[in-house]
Amino acid sequence: MINIVYKFSNSEEYSVEGNSITCSFEDYRYTFWKSKLELLPEFPSNEAIDLLVISLAVYGADRIIKRKDSFNAWKRSIHLHLPVLNSDLLEENVELLKRTINFLTGDSWEFTFRDRELTLEERKIRDQMRQTRIDKLDINKLCMFSGGLDSFIGAIDLLEDESKDTIFVSHYGGGKGTIEYQEALREELIKEYSLSKDNFYSFFAAPNGGKEETMRSRSFMFFSHAIALAACFKKRLELIIPENGYISLNIPLTYSRTGTSSTRTTHPHYMELFQDLLNNLGLEITLYNPYQFKTKGEMVTECKNKDFLAGNIINTMSCSHPDVGRMRGKSETQHCGRCLPCIIRRAAINSAGIDDRTSYYDEDFSSGKTARKNLNSYLLGLEKFDSERAYLDIQMSGPLNSNLEQYESIFKRGIAELKEVLKDYHENT
Repeated sequence: MINIVYKFSNSEEYSVEGNSITCSFEDYRYTFWKSKLELLPEFPSNEAIDLLVISLAVYGADRIIKRKDSFNAWKRSIHLHLPVLNSDLLEENVELLKRTINFLTGDSWEFTFRDRELTLEERKIRDQMRQTRIDKLDINKLCMFSGGLDSFIGAIDLLEDESKDTIFVSHYGGGKGTIEYQEALREELIKEYSLSKDNFYSFFAAPNGGKEETMRSRSFMFFSHAIALAACFKKRLELIIPENGYISLNIPLTYSRTGTSSTRTTHPHYMELFQDLLNNLGLEITLYNPYQFKTKGEMVTECKNKDFLAGNIINTMSCSHPDVGRMRGKSETQHCGRCLPCIIRRAAINSAGIDDRTSYYDEDFSSGKTARKNLNSYLLGLEKFDSERAYLDIQMSGPLNSNLEQYESIFKRGIAELKEVLKDYHENT
C-alpha cells in the first residue's frame, strides 16, 4: 500500500506512519479557480468542492504511481490522506467512492479524510463572486467537450435542438493532441450557432511528476470539474457525456485488452456508481449518455447537421497516441491510424459514407512490427467473434443490470462496422 498525503499548504503539519509521499495542492497545476466563475450565480457547494479535490488527488496519484512498479505491473494499492470540507458525509460514502474508483482504474484505493476550512484562495474567489458577479449564464445542461468526434457530434446535436442553454466543458493536461482540437472546434461551433465564448469552459489540470501514461482516472477528474460548475446553479442539471455505446462497454477485441487495459470512462456500471455517489452527496446532477445504444458509425450517420460535421471531422481528435508522428519527425500531431480508437473512428466514417480527410500516420499498418501486430490482433479478434456468445462478452468488463438485449445488439453492430473497414486487410493476409 502506497500512502499519499495531500496538503493545501506546504507548512501544514500532518503525517502518517510508515513510508509515504507528500503532495501539496500549492504545487498542483490546475486552473479551476481561474476560469470565468464570475459568470456563475453561486459559489460551488462544499460537497462539489470536495469531489473536485478528491478527483484531482486521485488523478495526481494515478499519474505519479507507475503501474510497472506494482506486484503484477498493473494493479496498485493506493491510500490517499485528504483534507476535505465535509468529512462526515464523505466517511458515510467512502465505500461507494472506493467501489467507483476501483472499478474505473482497476486499482485498490483507500481514503482517509481530515477536516479543513476554505483556503485563502477559495475564500477570495467566493467573496469576489458575491461582490462582482456578472451572472450571465442561465443553463439547464452541461456537456463534456473533449475535442473527440463523439463529443463534437454531441455538441452539434444539442445545438441543432436549440439547446443553447448549455455549458461545454473541456480539460487539457499539457502536451499536444488535445487543446488545439478543442479550440478549433469551439470556434467553428461559435460561428455556426452564434454562440458566446462564455458557453465554453476549458480547464487545465496536471500534477507535478506525472509519468504514468494510462491515466484511467482522467474521466473522474474531468467530470468533477463539470459537476463543480453545475453545483453553482443550485438546481438539478443534466450532465451530458457523449460517447458511442460500443466504446463505452469496453469489450476487449483481443485478450490483450481485457479489463482496465482499456478505458471504462462511460461504462454503464461506472456511470451507475458515479450517479449513486452524486445522489448521496446531495449533488443535483444527472449523468446522461444519449448515445449509449448507438455505434460510432450511427452517431456520424444520424448527426443532425451532417454537412457541418463532415466539414470539421478533420478538426476532431480520436487517437490514443496523437504524438506518434511528432516523435518520428513530423511537425504536427496527427492520428496514428492503427490504435483501436483510430480503427473505430475510421470504421464509423466509412460506414457513414463520408470522405475521410483525416491525416493518419499509418493508415496501412506498414510502419513496423507494432503496427502489424496491432492489425493481426484486430483480425484475430474479429475472426474469433461469436455472435452466439455476444450476450456473455458484453459482461466481460463489468456488470450490466439491465438492457442486455440492447447492449448485445450495439456490440454486434459495432463489430460489423469494424469488419467492414478491415475486410481488405483480412483478404490480403
